[in-house]
Amino acid sequence: MSNELHLTPLAPAEAALTQRFLLDYPNEAARLFEAMPSTNAAALIAAQQPHAALLAWQSLAPDVAMDVLEQLPETMAQHLLTEAEPLVSVAMLAQLDAPEREAWLQRLNTEVAKELRDLLAYPDECAGRMMDPRVTPLRTGMSVGDAIERLRHIRRKGLREMFVIDDEGRLAGFVEIQDLALAERELPLADIIHRVVVHVGDLDPREEVVETLMKQPISTLPVVNTNGNLVGVIRQDELMAAVEEETSLDMQTMVGASPDERALSSPTFAVRKRLPWLQINLLTAFLAAAVVGLFESTIAQFTALAVLLPVVAGQSGNAGAQALAITMRGLVLREISLRHWPKVVGKEALTGLINGVAVAFTTGLAVYVWSRSLVLVGVIMLAMIISMLVAGLAGALVPMLLRRFGQDPATASSIILTTVTDVVGFFSFLGIAALFAPMLAQSGA
Repeated sequence: MSNELHLTPLAPAEAALTQRFLLDYPNEAARLFEAMPSTNAAALIAAQQPHAALLAWQSLAPDVAMDVLEQLPETMAQHLLTEAEPLVSVAMLAQLDAPEREAWLQRLNTEVAKELRDLLAYPDECAGRMMDPRVTPLRTGMSVGDAIERLRHIRRKGLREMFVIDDEGRLAGFVEIQDLALAERELPLADIIHRVVVHVGDLDPREEVVETLMKQPISTLPVVNTNGNLVGVIRQDELMAAVEEETSLDMQTMVGASPDERALSSPTFAVRKRLPWLQINLLTAFLAAAVVGLFESTIAQFTALAVLLPVVAGQSGNAGAQALAITMRGLVLREISLRHWPKVVGKEALTGLINGVAVAFTTGLAVYVWSRSLVLVGVIMLAMIISMLVAGLAGALVPMLLRRFGQDPATASSIILTTVTDVVGFFSFLGIAALFAPMLAQSGA
């Protein structure tokens, strides 16, 4: 990494104008940076305020952005990798070999580095594991001459086609190298772009990749992330290897050779996988029962509480399950990362509160028709709001905390969530009832 970039200082007015341009038109700035030597681009970016440099840098094509990053001062480079959207930083780092990538990650904050490592480590048997992330895309706004200069700059052999992205990094099409060589240099690149017939998501399972190949016999398959950004390509040798492995998968599962439980796994294997979690679930059930036991005298005094107890626990459990499902899906599809936890938890808490108020009014109406006790109505409405608010919080927070501490959220989230919703639901309802016991007695509940 170079720390000795030299650039003639700009006058204050010119510097302010440059910064305004980078902030307002980062995509246009990125195109200009891509058209110049990376040393010059790095010098210009290094001369900017960090927030302005970030917008321009993360709009660059991944291979150019990495070239620029390696020539920036270390503090600026660390700032860009840390503050950029995680998927953007991952796309840049993926251009490097594993040792170089790890050297960069070790320079970053521990939590940021862990998050980026998790994103870089695609699950087994998915398109992200099969792809080559070192792609060199063209831009839709280029001319043929610009594209040829970019091709000469990368000097990569064996290319038959190059993929094209728009200003947001989304896959827009591809151009044949032969078409590029025969076209007039002044011709807009858009005139010779071909539509991409098929692409896959980076988290699509290998089975879907093979199925796609069977339907569309192609030699290079583009891979996009959840935002539609081009993140890599699966080349012919990987496609062929995937087909061979897929043909043997059915035989492997039939004999239960997979490390994970399958339909044909042995009973002892299934018991070994399931029993520990059943035992843990039993312990959490006893915990919820213990909470009910604390209010045994209150339940004995007001039998209506025992009738309504499952209503509160059931509604909070459903609300928590909804929040958990949405958060888990976001984590699996990489729509969110650990850095988004305040926004996700805040959203689910607000959703739980609003839903809790709406459900509380409906519940209160039903309880009044049944019991004619306004005090009981107030107790269950307040308990419903509290329990559904906490359920929304827990549904979002539990999987993110498990991921933060290196555990698999899919394995333990539901058990922990059930415990939280049951305990909070029982405690809020029975606790409020115990608090207002004299008023409940007067109302004849």
